[in-house]
Amino acid sequence: METYIIIIIPLLAGYLLDLVLGDPYRLPHPVRFFGTLIGIAEKHFNQGKNRFLKGMATTLVLCAGTYLFFYTIIHFLLLYAVPVYFPFATIFIFYGLANKSLITEGKKVFDALQYEGLEEGRKRLSWIVGRDTSQLDAQQIRKAVFETMSENLSDGVVAPLFFYFIAGVPGMLTYKMINTLDSMIGYRNDRYEYFGKFAARLDDVANFIPARITAILMLLVTLSFRGWRFVLHYGHQHKSPNSGYPEAALAGILDVRFGGPNIYHGTLVTKPYIGANERDILHEEFKVVSSINHGVCLIVVLSISIYFVQF
Repeated sequence: METYIIIIIPLLAGYLLDLVLGDPYRLPHPVRFFGTLIGIAEKHFNQGKNRFLKGMATTLVLCAGTYLFFYTIIHFLLLYAVPVYFPFATIFIFYGLANKSLITEGKKVFDALQYEGLEEGRKRLSWIVGRDTSQLDAQQIRKAVFETMSENLSDGVVAPLFFYFIAGVPGMLTYKMINTLDSMIGYRNDRYEYFGKFAARLDDVANFIPARITAILMLLVTLSFRGWRFVLHYGHQHKSPNSGYPEAALAGILDVRFGGPNIYHGTLVTKPYIGANERDILHEEFKVVSSINHGVCLIVVLSISIYFVQF
């Protein structure tokens, strides 16, 4: 069977499933299973001496185990059960993508703020960001939604597709394990500073190229010349080596100011500002950001498909 068929059919089917359904909250999800494994490992090994080495070993074992598990299954199916391969790969590409759910959750925050008031907006936002939302005003809530949507356009859409392009379903799910490790233990605090440091740095490496691809695609979708200036000027100033690029792109597209101080897990974190125009973000602007996310996701899916057809 031609390689491009093996790659493209599950990719397009998984993309369409995500576009229609989003994350299946009531169904088993591999990321929740990843989180369970990470939690068990953290409970047993994040104590005593050599916590950095224990965290590094945990990260490497979980990532290698994820890759080998999916590689073995895919290899077996392609050899002995090709008809089963296609639904299997489709389902896990669907699980690996988070485009629809990212947009849906962002819209829920905007709608709660617009139609139910400030407290509901804060409550909804707290479900999708790590910062303390209890004192945020309406402008800060909308800004936080757009910041997390731009960052997660890389983490939840472009990066998984990038690793699918590099190493198929095993690569995509291994990236999801890396990203889940970072989201659970990659914090600079007393509990995770040493145990999660390797996972955090590995996530930085994994997202280095996808974050920059994301920013470029956002600017191509919108033809924003101001966005290019923002990316070049502000992208590298962010505390994260990667998040600043898609955030700067969106700030430039919308001509708003992102960044600044926020409280995370009880600690005040001061991030550099991206942009200078501290204008109010309008409720209607969510449609613009939503269309950017959809456009970027579609371009990546089509680009991968065209590549494998041609080569």
